[in-house]
Amino acid sequence: MSAPDLDCWQLRARFAAALSAMYGAEVPAYTTLVEVSEAVNRDYVAAHAEAERLGSLQRVTAERHGAIRVGSPAELTAVADLFAAFGMYPVGFYDLREAASPVPVVSTVFRPVDSKELSRNPFRVFTSMLATRDARFFDEDLAGRVTTFLDRRQLFDPALIAQARQIAADGGCTGEAGEDFVARAVASFALSGEPVDRAWYGELSAISAVAADIAGVSTTHINHLTPRVLDIDDLYRRMSQRGIAMIDAIQGPPRWTGPDVLLRQTSFRALAEPRLFREADGTVAEGTLRVRFGEVEARGLALTRKGRERFDAAMAAPDPAAVWGEYFPDNDADMASQGLAYYRQGDPSSPVVYEDFLPASAAGIFRSNLDADTEAAAVIDRSGYTLDWMAEAIGRQVHDPYDLYDATAQEPPA
Repeated sequence: MSAPDLDCWQLRARFAAALSAMYGAEVPAYTTLVEVSEAVNRDYVAAHAEAERLGSLQRVTAERHGAIRVGSPAELTAVADLFAAFGMYPVGFYDLREAASPVPVVSTVFRPVDSKELSRNPFRVFTSMLATRDARFFDEDLAGRVTTFLDRRQLFDPALIAQARQIAADGGCTGEAGEDFVARAVASFALSGEPVDRAWYGELSAISAVAADIAGVSTTHINHLTPRVLDIDDLYRRMSQRGIAMIDAIQGPPRWTGPDVLLRQTSFRALAEPRLFREADGTVAEGTLRVRFGEVEARGLALTRKGRERFDAAMAAPDPAAVWGEYFPDNDADMASQGLAYYRQGDPSSPVVYEDFLPASAAGIFRSNLDADTEAAAVIDRSGYTLDWMAEAIGRQVHDPYDLYDATAQEPPA
């Protein structure tokens, strides 16, 4: 085969841009979020000499992460096949069932796995699968009915998945084929206008609003898209000043004067979107659902295992901001010399940005946009959901984030 007209990373860039355009049309407040993020970033770069040390303004402005939800291992496998065509592979295992406010899903992130691909386009998608085998959330009867419902639906055209496998194997495709492929992939995540079965959706909502969003409808959709911002506190203020209702707090580590670490996130509250509902008598009525929101993130240093242990200890304090300086030095040189964060070849002037997620923050964002907590029954979890289980279920390696950061840290300083 001759060299493809479009490499996988170019398809990824087009996919991210097209999803952003579609989501902006579906959720206009997202467009406002992007506009404010871009303004914050421009102002921050103009005022801070080292603003681009964790990524150029061009990369940060283009950067997005998405979030989707699926219901079964078969659907997760199809997602893995689809995203491989964009050079995005599963990284990390996130168990949101163990969060303070549990969410009955297990998750991974599909993203580029080497620094060159990340620099070209860092698009990533946080992908959650419904944990129907966990008896703490689904009794045997409901789990069976959910499985039957999921087995009947088809999220992706088999021809699309077959084409994705071929593109991944070839490392790209022709320009014409790529344009069509991206358009059909994006359409797979559009919000459906098909009526929602009100009784079925309501039954699942009693378990979890996330469960209803996954298994109460016949399709999947973008749950949120997230631009990256260099000053998330400023972003929060500006969005609030525009009259956009934000969640109550910024999730993740506190703001402080030293190097930012890992990830801070916030969002505007999920909006009531008009949907059609099918009633028990077969009639269709209008209504609303609140499931989609606009998230924004600020990324910091990737922490080593040692640094992550300190992070977890600091975050466990009643007031993390009050004790943060007891756990982390306020400069890159000491962060590097103490082995707390990743730097290319140990050079404090060449930090490695965190490319992944925090389970507690993800669950916190989900919870902040729900009307009620999910209650887990007091029974033993025998579901067996683990990283190894996920890798076997989808037939792919689920990369360990630390292995990827270790490899990046061996590269010459940027």
